[in-house]
Amino acid sequence: MRFASTLVLCLLALAARAQGVLTFETTDHDFGKVPEGTMATHEFKFKNTGNQPVVIANAQASCGCTTPEWTKAPVLPGHSGVIKAVYNSAGRPGVFAKTVTVMSNATEGSKVLSLKGTVLSKEEIRASLTPAQLAATPRLTLEKATYDFGRIEAGQQPVAHLTVRNTGPKDLVLGTLTSSCYCVGFRTVPAAIKPGQRAVLELVYAPRGTGALAEVVTLDSNDPRGDAKLTLKADVVKSLVPTSLVKESGASVPFK
Repeated sequence: MRFASTLVLCLLALAARAQGVLTFETTDHDFGKVPEGTMATHEFKFKNTGNQPVVIANAQASCGCTTPEWTKAPVLPGHSGVIKAVYNSAGRPGVFAKTVTVMSNATEGSKVLSLKGTVLSKEEIRASLTPAQLAATPRLTLEKATYDFGRIEAGQQPVAHLTVRNTGPKDLVLGTLTSSCYCVGFRTVPAAIKPGQRAVLELVYAPRGTGALAEVVTLDSNDPRGDAKLTLKADVVKSLVPTSLVKESGASVPFK
């Protein structure tokens, strides 16, 4: 009886020790000075130093400005994985400190990773650059700064196609779109534009009213010269169907 009890206790002790362990190379990262408009990215690498597979259930950022990605497959003992954190610096000059909380089935079920840095405004960057250094930065050029949808019906969400060129010697990274109406967004997130290349941006417009509308949209990027501004125009009507046809369709037809 005593032997059986001792065996059970030993098995329970072994089971308690049979668990995955997340060992990170580092849990803190300092980006230092980050130019406004860039997507500051860091990969937190880890290794499973335990004796059971580790599954990352979730990685939760402390704000919507930080986007985490992580290894989805079970990490076997002795194998490695990564937690990738991307901080969107667009429109956020100044000091920042963010966290990503990693939840898993490891011995330490919750692990906090920290990010910090200082986002330099475009004015600060531009003031610190010599003319030669400024010439070596990416440069955003809009082929046209106005797009007219013409006459559209309320409730429609038309797409504007605008061409952007990078006339600088480094990759141009586009950031966020902002407008006072909060009614314009990217159809798909644009990729970085190589030097000398161009890209067609697809902007989805969801008008908030009717009549002759003109929405000023600000396009953020890593061009230190400043943000680009463009205007979307539209004549928004309640219906594109002529009034006479609406009346005819609603008129009663007498029996013959």
